[in-house]
Amino acid sequence: MNGARSYSVALLPGDGIGPEVTREATAAVDALAQEHGFAVRSAEHDFGGVAIDRHGTPLPTATLDACRAADAVLLGAVGGPQWVGGAETPETGLLAIRKALGLFANLRPARVDDPALSPLKAGIAAGADVLVVRELIGGLYFGEKVEGDEEASDLCRYTRREVERIAHVAFKAARGRRGRVTSVDKANVLASSRLWRRVVAAVAAEYPDVALDHMYVDAAAMALVTDPRRFDVILTENLFGDILSDALSVLPGSIGLLGSASLGDGGPGLFEPIHGSAPDIAGQDRANPAGAMEAAAMLLDELGEARAAAALRQAVADTIAAGVRTADLGGTASCSSFGAAVRERLTDRTKVAA
Repeated sequence: MNGARSYSVALLPGDGIGPEVTREATAAVDALAQEHGFAVRSAEHDFGGVAIDRHGTPLPTATLDACRAADAVLLGAVGGPQWVGGAETPETGLLAIRKALGLFANLRPARVDDPALSPLKAGIAAGADVLVVRELIGGLYFGEKVEGDEEASDLCRYTRREVERIAHVAFKAARGRRGRVTSVDKANVLASSRLWRRVVAAVAAEYPDVALDHMYVDAAAMALVTDPRRFDVILTENLFGDILSDALSVLPGSIGLLGSASLGDGGPGLFEPIHGSAPDIAGQDRANPAGAMEAAAMLLDELGEARAAAALRQAVADTIAAGVRTADLGGTASCSSFGAAVRERLTDRTKVAA
């Protein structure tokens, strides 16, 4: 493959089902690389709970250095009951890597390909296609914390610059979609939300081709399950985005179907399924790798391999439509057999295209 496009990917399989779903996503990317004329160099690194056990920290220096040197990072999942309450947890590692890589924008898309899989009525779910753009390194999760036996507090703080840069991400994304941004806040109660609303409105003036509306977070949560088609791009802060994007995961039928991208200013992005580590089924070959595959497709898009990304998404959709479904979708397929079925469709598809 002389002269082939070549990319380096840092793999962080993590905990629980993370290694299983990462394995299937990576195998799909390797199959696509052969067929689409690019090369991927990937290497695994400890992160999360497994890193705490082996290195005493969820984010070892060697892992962070490898991520910084890579073109992209693919993460499986982190967390588990054995690390709850420790001085450092897998989740603190997740916050740390986002901060260290400057990953301020989290993109979480959800679309309904098969309304029959959604727990919502088909007439409500059909055609829903929503992108949540979540600010990722500000707000309550990163604010000053005070914790005692009788009192505790978390500071929610945002600056104008932080709101401006995430707003630009949302408006640019809307230009490539249906041209509508819904900014979600709690401006009737929170000072940080009032700043958020003012700044978003100012940024909107630079995008006259994109419609903007504002919505309180409680009303948005209700609308996501009663009228999801009213949304195109949802722009919101860290905590609200975390909650709303998980609520959004019910639309297509399972949290196991969705991936996410965390991006910054020019450095490597981090791509991961939005589900957790699911320790109750870890090691049983029962996990749904579709979310990790969607994360891999988003990774490929970011690297400029749009044709390969589209082929992966279509292969996953075709596999599910053919009835090859994991338990979360009411099927009997294993994680590995689902992955094999997707790779088979990738090979068939690219042979036909050739």
